[in-house]
Amino acid sequence: MERVLSLLRKALEKGGSDIFIIPGSPVMVKAGGKMCPLEEERLNPQGTAALIEMIYQIARRSMNHLEANGDDDFSFSVVDLSRFRCNAYRQRGTLAATCRVVTFGLPDPGKLHIPSQVTDLADMRSGMVLVTGPAGSGKSTTLACLVDKINNSRSGHIVTIEDPIEYLHSHRQSLVSQREVPDDAPTFPLALRSALRQAPDVIMLGEMRDTETIRTAISAAETGHLLLSSLHTIGAAKTIDRIIDAFPAEQQHQIRMQLSMVLRAVVSQRLLPKKDGGLIPVYEVMIVNPAAQNLIRENRTHQLDNVIAGGQAMGMLSMARELDKLVREGLITRETAAMYTETKETPKPRL
Repeated sequence: MERVLSLLRKALEKGGSDIFIIPGSPVMVKAGGKMCPLEEERLNPQGTAALIEMIYQIARRSMNHLEANGDDDFSFSVVDLSRFRCNAYRQRGTLAATCRVVTFGLPDPGKLHIPSQVTDLADMRSGMVLVTGPAGSGKSTTLACLVDKINNSRSGHIVTIEDPIEYLHSHRQSLVSQREVPDDAPTFPLALRSALRQAPDVIMLGEMRDTETIRTAISAAETGHLLLSSLHTIGAAKTIDRIIDAFPAEQQHQIRMQLSMVLRAVVSQRLLPKKDGGLIPVYEVMIVNPAAQNLIRENRTHQLDNVIAGGQAMGMLSMARELDKLVREGLITRETAAMYTETKETPKPRL
């Protein structure tokens, strides 16, 4: 067990974000966007399994779910070190694991370069706010910042539904109930339905993973609650298309109408390599105004970029403008900016 603790300490000393335990490779850590070995010796399947068993012992968790399903998500804490979110899984008949570093305490939006246009979304009282981006882009951290701002600024009941719980929230101005799937509730939809009977003011749903969860989330937002959640999408247009496409064709018109009424904002974020090493986030923010509502209803989501481009006064952020700003400030290269604007969501920035 001391070997595992030593590896975790080394990863933190290097400023790592993710630790990889995979057969055929040394234990690796991703730090500043680059992979670094924590040991010289390559792991064999037996060595990998032994390390993962130790992690389960530290987490005081049974391996039954992993053995039955082939993968398992859970979190654990090491005193005076950090919290970790772990995904253990089978690959090529052997065990492997990835552990995400989640520091003790709640994230500071200022230190993480999260702009006020994002944190101000915590002031909304009802409807749906979505935080989107690829895996590892910091969606959970952004959601935690929004929950923390609500918790510190107004009275109410916040219910979070997560798999697993990453950041621990204390009771402050609000009461916070944190439920973990599957330990506290078997599924996201069941936990979400239960949350509606728990007199919530705010519901934070870690991720909208399936059609049933999306449907229930839209219903929750329709009943006057503020619902915060995330999706693995890039850009407002693709986010809305992903939600609509999750439903059968005969239901899509109705879902489009409902979404146009409950959606309040879509945040899209990416982590970019900086010139001097490390990573820096970049954000797109779409506030759903009447023009955006019409485009969603009329299935013209490809025109939402025009709404974002013209919505600066409303607190919207354009990915193109934000990339342009980072280039002008000397934080990222022109090549990096171009690489992240080759999708259809945003025009190329003025370089």
